[in-house]
Amino acid sequence: MSVEIREVRTIRDLKKFVRYPLTLYKDNPYYVPSLYADEMNTLRVDKNPAFADAKARYWLAYQNGRIVGRVAAIHVPKHEHKWGDKYLRFGWLDFIDDPEVVKALISRVEEWAIELGMNGVHGPLGFTDLDREGMLIEGFNDISTLATNYNYPYYQRRIEELGYGKDIDWLEYEIFFSDENMDKVEKAAEIVARRNHLRMFIGTKKELLKIAPQIFDVIEESYRHLYGTVPLSPEQVKSYIDSYFGFANIDFIPVVLDENDRVVAFGITFPSFSKALQKSRGNLFPFGFIHFLHALKKNDRADLYLIGIRDEYLGKGVNSMVMLPIFKAFIKHGIKYVDTNLNLENNDHVQNMWKYFEHRQHKRMRCFVKHLPSRNG
Repeated sequence: MSVEIREVRTIRDLKKFVRYPLTLYKDNPYYVPSLYADEMNTLRVDKNPAFADAKARYWLAYQNGRIVGRVAAIHVPKHEHKWGDKYLRFGWLDFIDDPEVVKALISRVEEWAIELGMNGVHGPLGFTDLDREGMLIEGFNDISTLATNYNYPYYQRRIEELGYGKDIDWLEYEIFFSDENMDKVEKAAEIVARRNHLRMFIGTKKELLKIAPQIFDVIEESYRHLYGTVPLSPEQVKSYIDSYFGFANIDFIPVVLDENDRVVAFGITFPSFSKALQKSRGNLFPFGFIHFLHALKKNDRADLYLIGIRDEYLGKGVNSMVMLPIFKAFIKHGIKYVDTNLNLENNDHVQNMWKYFEHRQHKRMRCFVKHLPSRNG
């Protein structure tokens, strides 16, 4: 059956682009929609500060007038400046199990990459490391999270048929939380705090928002060596703060300060919003927010999003100061299960943190890459 590819050019088309997975994954118990408003703000050139230097194009695939696939192509000059790779990114890739559909979509991405003088295409990736990234290749029978992609098993086969191979993997762990190690962690945290003249931030959400930009300074420092990361502009930092810190529960966001009130470490966790997103289909309004409020107040599952420590404090046990209040929050709120979200397969520093808990590695996500022929080749 012939495939027609149409580029997204209007807000109406973009809404179709964002909503398409709701049709593809209808009744799938493991798929978790993105937050609709967040997706629209990320993909709109007039809303996402990343477009100050990035460019993006989006395409929808049709068969007999019905949408059967989508893809985004993203040019992030900061990636080339930082890593030296002239790669175009692909993301937001979804399609029915038809090789002609995915071939038609990826062909458009590759054509644009060649027009831009790129020598490769990699993904799934977003504009920044804080967007959803990676293609699920293991763990199809575990529910997804707010921060991660879900896809059908056939995706890997279809993308590999087009010449794409592994660039790097992310691992995800499910931790079975218990308080049996609390005494050890508490003693370690007290020693580390005293030895390094550190203390925990104690304040209101309003006061937390004031130091939030410093948290992103630590993100930039501690994540700079990780795959695919690019520097965030002040405008991007403000956008992330406005989007996510507004509904944060400060119990789940510990921040470590030095004697000069400088942020030196942090952790960001949330009660799981997976069920809330499924029930609301990614909509906060008119009534979706009720499911999110319920998730904040009554939940036995949490998601760990980010942990960051400044270089000068690595190896000094500061992670115990970050984890202690997180553990206390888990006990207070009845959390029994924790999803770590994405950990790079070569990030031993993070993965070693889970060895003290009963856990299982339940998912694997992959970033694929394909090298393109040069214009002269």
